Amino acid sequence: RVGIELPTVEVRFERLTVQARCHVGSRALPTLLNSARNIAEGALGLLGVRLGRQATLTILKDVSGAVRPSRMTLLLGPPSSGKTTLLLALAGKLDPSLRRAGEVAYNGFPLEEFVPQKTAAYISQTDVHVGEMTVKETLDFSARCQGVGTKYDLLTELARREKEAGIRPEPEVDLFMKATSMEGVESSLQTDYTLRILGLDICADTIVGDQMQRGISGGQKKRVTTGEMIVGPTKVLFMDEISTGLDSSTTFQIVKCLQQIVHLGEATILMSLLQPAPETFELFDDIILLSEGQIVYQGPRDFVLEFFESCGFRCPERKGTADFLQEVTSKKDQEQYWADKQRPYRYISVSEFAQTFKRFHVGLELENHLSVPFDKSRSHQAALVFSKHSVSTRELLKASFDKEWLLIKRNSFVYIFKTIQLIIVALIASTVFLRTQMHTRNLDDGFVYVGALLFTLIVNMFNGFAELPLTITRLPVFFKHRDLLFYPAWIFTLPNVVLRIPFSIIESIVWVVVTYYTMGFAPEADRFFKQLLLVFLIQQMAGGLFRAIAGLCRSMIIAQTGGALFLLIFFVLGGFLLPKDFIPKWWIWGYWISPLVYGYNALAVNEFYSPRWMDKFVMDKNGVPKRLGMAMLEGANIFTDKNWFWIGAAGLLGFTIFFNVLFTLCLTYLNPLGKPQAVISEETAKEAEDNGLPRETVSNGSTRRNGSTRRNGSMKSKDGSNNSKLF
Repeated sequence: RVGIELPTVEVRFERLTVQARCHVGSRALPTLLNSARNIAEGALGLLGVRLGRQATLTILKDVSGAVRPSRMTLLLGPPSSGKTTLLLALAGKLDPSLRRAGEVAYNGFPLEEFVPQKTAAYISQTDVHVGEMTVKETLDFSARCQGVGTKYDLLTELARREKEAGIRPEPEVDLFMKATSMEGVESSLQTDYTLRILGLDICADTIVGDQMQRGISGGQKKRVTTGEMIVGPTKVLFMDEISTGLDSSTTFQIVKCLQQIVHLGEATILMSLLQPAPETFELFDDIILLSEGQIVYQGPRDFVLEFFESCGFRCPERKGTADFLQEVTSKKDQEQYWADKQRPYRYISVSEFAQTFKRFHVGLELENHLSVPFDKSRSHQAALVFSKHSVSTRELLKASFDKEWLLIKRNSFVYIFKTIQLIIVALIASTVFLRTQMHTRNLDDGFVYVGALLFTLIVNMFNGFAELPLTITRLPVFFKHRDLLFYPAWIFTLPNVVLRIPFSIIESIVWVVVTYYTMGFAPEADRFFKQLLLVFLIQQMAGGLFRAIAGLCRSMIIAQTGGALFLLIFFVLGGFLLPKDFIPKWWIWGYWISPLVYGYNALAVNEFYSPRWMDKFVMDKNGVPKRLGMAMLEGANIFTDKNWFWIGAAGLLGFTIFFNVLFTLCLTYLNPLGKPQAVISEETAKEAEDNGLPRETVSNGSTRRNGSTRRNGSMKSKDGSNNSKLF
């Protein structure tokens, strides 16, 4: 009534071609030799040297079209048709290793001129969530990270115009709009609304669950994945087979809710579904039929059967339209739908369908629409997002700290168990190194104390090992949030480090209080607190080290092998297994980069510079009297400089900062480990190169299915014979 238009987004793609480079035959197998060759060839490739033959597989072949606002668009196609690649390309999430040609534009703006990750959302077919959080907490966190976008500004303008026009809005509607426009609230009305329309209100307070703990069902997880993006201000959604694991009734309910969002909120949604039920199919306004990387039909749902009837094919009465569309382009299934009795059947290829569609009246209308460039001046200023920072850093930090504290409380058993385990080990160590009644002190007693200090170092070092599995299990969720630009990596790292400091202080106090005087260390109070400081710094360094290993390896299997290598190097070059003077000169650099060196030396200097060691003298091998503390430090090949306590403490603090920064950099620049590349036969690769046949790819750009003309599990070569031999 006051003339405010909602922002809308039209997504156009013109002459879009996507290709992948793949290894062929046994070269594609993920063996150790092939992995080493891939690394070497990748390094040489940076220098422009190309070794090894690769096949080029075309995934999308010169496709053009438009996804219009206020219309629900269904993306259909048989397996290996390129649906996932098309969705990723339109969402701006295509893997950099893939070759892309053509243009994708939102309201006339190319992807490079705005932030597509904030404007559009790609909803994957895989469900990745934090298992310890409830459904409502998951959606609330997502809403806090995405913010409210331009809702507040639109509502302010609406209120101003209503006041000028003398219009009094309905109280309930006005309250709802204001409540959903408030930024920074921990639990928004938008979340409650989304829970209700997705049917998740019955399990809102149930944890999502994972492999270790029972939570919601698979279908409910699928709805949570969808709800994570609906709670935000995103106006464009690309949804990849969200019906996987859902029954037809639940899929219908979700699509029905999305239809209301599209028609009432003027959103833009492109959704791929695997064999939708007829009642679900009827909810869509437009259809995009993709086969072998080419668009066979794109336009209103009402004309899709008319197009295929003009080609001579008819859908049987009891056959679902969606199933018919996915089978009619198949060489194996096409003949059964031939309905033109005036001429004999012949196989019509996908390319012929695509050419015929361009002459169909829907295709002509689409061509006319694409021939007129989108007028950028008609684009609503709130339609596209041009800044990555839609939410303030303060709000993101607050949300991240709240989430981390919640997870710590949910995983409280881990920290309680760690503390109890440390107490048990401390009690055992105290009885093993019990030296409270020692009256004489000599070099033999000193080496017992060196062993006690070394045990203190090792125990508190491995006390941080729990960070490794905890971090790795949470990385998939982080990578999803990072790719959606929810928050930068340091927002994730900072609460991880800061909120674990109180637990580290408690564990350090427990260890030192139980062991210090029972082991008979120097009785001075200042040395007690100095050892407490060193134990705390060792635990902080260890936590950062294991977080860095998790960020580098990103998998428990790799961490247990590659991560263990770092630990072994640190231990071998730590100066206690092999004294510093015996380490070869070409390995001495490893001695200085081992954080254990600084902890070991600082602990020893703090103990042996106490008066009870320095006031007693012993004779060296030349008969010259020497202080017992100095003799112990020299005998253990430890630095004799008194300042090494502070040098060691500063070194541990520096390594703590370095490892946490390294962890943050790994999260920023590394990607999750992808699936191994499929094995492609020599014949298949040659045929794909000759004919440009498409192959579906996964997110890392590797091929996902074998064969060049795969239909319903069969794979045929050019002459029609079975080509099942894979190398």
